[in-house]
Amino acid sequence: MTALNYDQVVLVHPLGYQADAAGHDISRLANIMPPLGLACIAAYLEKHATIQTTIVDYFSTPDSDSRLQEYLRHLKPGFLGISSTTSSFYDAVRVARLAKACLPGIRVVVGGPHVSALKEAVLDGFPDIDYTIVGEGEETFLELIQRQGQQPEDIKGLVFRQHGQAVFNGYRATLELDSLPFPAYEKLEGYPGRYKLPIFNYPTTPNSSCVSSRGCPYACSYCDRSVFRRTFRYNSAEYLYEHMRYLKQRFGIRHLNFYDDQFTFNRNRVEQLCSMLINHPLDMTFNCAVRAEHVDDELLGAMKNAGCWMASLGIETADITLLSRHRQNADVELLAHTIGLIKKNGIRTKGLLMIGLPGETQESVRKSMDFVFANPIDDFNLAKFTPFPGSPLYENIHALGTFEEDWEKMDCMQTVFVPEGMTREQLDKLFIRFYAAHYKRPKVLLGYVAMLWKSPDSWLRFIANSLAFLRFTRNNKRIQK
Repeated sequence: MTALNYDQVVLVHPLGYQADAAGHDISRLANIMPPLGLACIAAYLEKHATIQTTIVDYFSTPDSDSRLQEYLRHLKPGFLGISSTTSSFYDAVRVARLAKACLPGIRVVVGGPHVSALKEAVLDGFPDIDYTIVGEGEETFLELIQRQGQQPEDIKGLVFRQHGQAVFNGYRATLELDSLPFPAYEKLEGYPGRYKLPIFNYPTTPNSSCVSSRGCPYACSYCDRSVFRRTFRYNSAEYLYEHMRYLKQRFGIRHLNFYDDQFTFNRNRVEQLCSMLINHPLDMTFNCAVRAEHVDDELLGAMKNAGCWMASLGIETADITLLSRHRQNADVELLAHTIGLIKKNGIRTKGLLMIGLPGETQESVRKSMDFVFANPIDDFNLAKFTPFPGSPLYENIHALGTFEEDWEKMDCMQTVFVPEGMTREQLDKLFIRFYAAHYKRPKVLLGYVAMLWKSPDSWLRFIANSLAFLRFTRNNKRIQK
């Protein structure tokens, strides 16, 4: 058997479908996000040991099988780490099988929300996976590598095989985020130019994404909390400012999307960051996601002055009865008030909605449409409710409607769950009607015309892929033919 090098680790972000379909994937055409989790793992491993890491991102470079095989033959790494969502899990298994055929003896470790939720069940069903990591991966993966896979029973956060049975060692304590190095963005081939924020979600290039917190203090019924559970931690304002400055100086980033569930939860942190950005400008703009309870006119004004370009607001549904079933502090009037405040402060407003929640009806969808059309929302994202393993709804989902648990389809863009009292055909028609009605509104169209000078790169991308985007509004299919 080939001698393995445990100072070399290859990390993989799988695609989730056939590589030849990537050029027709509407999601990928609109948004290619860097695999920040893998970049964090890479930075942590290289900081704390003599390990060298290589990242293979199938999402940015879909036809990467030959590249992966070349790395395996040349580097002979002891471990292959794969980060997987539910929809990309089967592709992760395919990559694991490919790696073991190329380099027998390599140990395959899979992390991410899907395996964190399912724990022992993954190893029971998929022999090409040697270990899975539950929760945050930095410390667990480092310890596993340093032991070269030996004595796994002492490593917290790990699922491994013992006497033919899958065993979970229990959760590891959470990390102090300010102690972590900045993600190893330089390990991402073609960064930042190869990665793209969603169209019309940025004013300029180059741009990128950044995570400044982990977890969420809330417990909405539809959210997967398997990785961070109920914890919520965030980087300090000082750390975050230095992170932004690093991205600007090292990579020339001019616009940043904070990919956090609750960017404004700690008001003091945001106020401190805004003060730093105002007093010591970095010539950068940013987007963030907010929750209505945690912003007000004064804070939004400071954010605008600091460079906030767009704020996303989780609405989910405007039917108060339905919203109350699935979310804490349901208040549609507060949502409308907050949208008005965001707009008043000159910040572009994006609404995040969901269709097909348990209890959804044609009437509740109509209420959501009326709400979006009555409020100054510049852009919106309509996801299809998907009951992911790890979400509270998953445990009892079959009692609430019809669920097709096909992991490859569970990407929030395909209908896998149909609530009681509705049909798949009804949901799909309502989805298309919602999107089509939004983009036909004169106010919305004029807003996108204004993007010609507010986000010229977005218009270039839209024109280049306009047929695919228009087909999506008509046929509701992620992979366009």
